[in-house]
Amino acid sequence: MFLNIKMINVFIAFWKSITFVDIIEFLGTFAFAVSGIRMASAKSLDWFGAVVVGFVTATGGGTLRDLLLGLTPFWMLSSVYIWCTIFALFFVILFRKILVRLNNTFLWFDSIGLGLFVVVGTEKALHLDYPFWVVVFMATITGVVGGIIRDTLINEIPAIFKQELYALACIFGVIIYYFLLQLNVGIVLVQIVTAVSVFVIRLIATHYKLGLPTLKNED
Repeated sequence: MFLNIKMINVFIAFWKSITFVDIIEFLGTFAFAVSGIRMASAKSLDWFGAVVVGFVTATGGGTLRDLLLGLTPFWMLSSVYIWCTIFALFFVILFRKILVRLNNTFLWFDSIGLGLFVVVGTEKALHLDYPFWVVVFMATITGVVGGIIRDTLINEIPAIFKQELYALACIFGVIIYYFLLQLNVGIVLVQIVTAVSVFVIRLIATHYKLGLPTLKNED
């Protein structure tokens, strides 16, 4: 009985310590992990390889961001991120038929992760009082570096170099975040609108093939 009460108190204390940004980071980790594992399955990697690809997809950008900001990489402070990746693996396994049949599955999860991680990167840089241009870099790094590592590991051209408005969607997200802050919008609403905006920008750009001009080799 005593142990049950103690476990309940620990759970309550843990739940109270979770912020909305933590929830965003967990959801972003799951979404990016699913996108990485989905790509790994297309390359017929085994479960271990899929977890590795999913984990680096979810944590690569945040790791580089934290190192540049002089912080301990976020995933080293809690085991929840590796468990989140393992959960993503079983999610893909359980729903593999649906995920494989729907061609846009990767795009959706990758875009969700991108939007959520832009918010996380923006928040961390702002809390350390960095100027706007540094915040833009940190948000973009958080959103895209994991995907670069993922694509490199599975021998693909990184999506940031070929897909429509991938990094620019992150930049637009930071601008939207700053703009809403100047209007004194509540912080939770700012975070939600920013994440959704990045997600929508990415989907619209992909659907209409909007992007920067490509650099071509002229004869």
